[in-house]
Amino acid sequence: MVSSIYQTKTQTNNSLIRNSDRQSIIAAIDIGTNSIHMVIVKIEPDLPSFSIIAKEKDTVRLGERDSKTGDLTPEAIERSLSALKRCKDLADSLNVEEIIAVATSATREASNGQDFLNQIEAELSITVNLISGQEEARRIYLGVLSGMDFGEQPQIIVDIGGGSTELILADIQESRFLSSTKVGAVRLTREFVTSDPINELEFNYLRAYVRGMLERSVVEIWQNLQLNEVPGLIGTSGTIETLATIHALEKHGSVPNPIGGYQMSRQDLEDIVQKLARMTCKERLEVSGISDKRAEIIVPGAIILLEVMNMLNLESITICERALREGIIVDWMLTHGLIESRLCYQNEVRERNVIKIAQKYRVNLEYSEKVADFALSLFKQTKGYLHDWGGKEQELLWAAAILHNCGVYISHSAHHKHSYYLIRNAEMLGFTELELELIANLARYHRKSKPKKKHENYQALPNKQHQLIVRQLSAILRLAVALDRRKKGAINNISCYYYENNRELHLHLFPTDIGDDCALELWSLNYKKDVFEEEYDVKVIATVVIK
Repeated sequence: MVSSIYQTKTQTNNSLIRNSDRQSIIAAIDIGTNSIHMVIVKIEPDLPSFSIIAKEKDTVRLGERDSKTGDLTPEAIERSLSALKRCKDLADSLNVEEIIAVATSATREASNGQDFLNQIEAELSITVNLISGQEEARRIYLGVLSGMDFGEQPQIIVDIGGGSTELILADIQESRFLSSTKVGAVRLTREFVTSDPINELEFNYLRAYVRGMLERSVVEIWQNLQLNEVPGLIGTSGTIETLATIHALEKHGSVPNPIGGYQMSRQDLEDIVQKLARMTCKERLEVSGISDKRAEIIVPGAIILLEVMNMLNLESITICERALREGIIVDWMLTHGLIESRLCYQNEVRERNVIKIAQKYRVNLEYSEKVADFALSLFKQTKGYLHDWGGKEQELLWAAAILHNCGVYISHSAHHKHSYYLIRNAEMLGFTELELELIANLARYHRKSKPKKKHENYQALPNKQHQLIVRQLSAILRLAVALDRRKKGAINNISCYYYENNRELHLHLFPTDIGDDCALELWSLNYKKDVFEEEYDVKVIATVVIK
């Protein structure tokens, strides 16, 4: 029996199809340097929007790493696991359908960070994605945009975390500039504060250090502003909300609920910073609005905000209660095709950044797009017969196909290995660290050796499922590369037919030019098909259909 499995190419994969029939309950977890936060939301696809139904926060001080090794300490890991267990229990009690978790600065920088994430998955069945600083900034932007109307004015967003500070220049259409700098409230406290109250020398050094670290980002922001544009300033996350709470209590005797939209002047912030800096940690504990754990780190965090406002020469800041966690939710909605209006530009962030990296390394895009077309055609036509991968894996295959030859930028010799390195170290927004690792591995194995246990990059993948993705999709990519051997689009399209009884996959190749026998492509395909045949346990038979 023969089954025709030809499918026409479509821009929308199964994971991106709108589902407006029902609401979903989703949880987002942010494993930060100072705290672990979770937000649980109900997705309202018809609007499209989401409503927050529960929040959870625990100060775990993951950033208090071993001073000698830089590792996450056993105590910090244990505190984090306990907090995540409480998050998981709350999510389960509210019938959460999916938990999306990310880890940021502290986990990124620790040599045992991946071991920590593996432990979370093993003990709690929560998969945590490690995201880059710029990707963190992008999702913060999405979170802020979901809760504030930018109007026609560009906005500078500042998010002060425990290990890093994100500065973002954005408008309603796009993020013009994203940055993440290694200055955070916990990091600065740990590295520079030894006196209590902080002495004048340390106070002044901190201010100078923060200015030096943020200078490049501030310059980039000014360069990305257009003539006569006057940006607003939006502040997010715990440090800034605490400072706004202190300000509101001092000025008005109460804190607005919600505090989102509350404004604070630069001069008032300067007064608060000077006041807090003169206090001991014990005295700061008596200040209304400062929690026990925040009292230890509030002065360095406040200095960061003050220097940001000074360097940008902005006189006031507006508070936004939404940040990374809500941005994770918005990113999920974008990925699932639920947002198509004012945020539609962001939906293409992954595609745009793949093309950007391809252009950076002078990839022949016409050729690589043809290879990507063949790869996706093979993927779709064999789905349900030889594999059951979905939309996410399809997107990884597309990205690898576009970038598989980028290593030629370094050298043609062993360029597949160079491609791995360039992709793995690229700043591709929209992708997690694991997704970048998978794309890099797929590109690595588009030629020469198949994946082997002795290869460190392959062996380091988190589990066998990810190794299977690399083996099977790289095998497809090999065939796609072979189908354009002359790099001139000699083959227009392919049709696949699978014979289940004798496990044969027949490829019918249709030439672009009448009379072209595509002999070189046919030879290349037959030469490279053995890895595909071994991986899928099929025999590949290719035939050129002469018009």
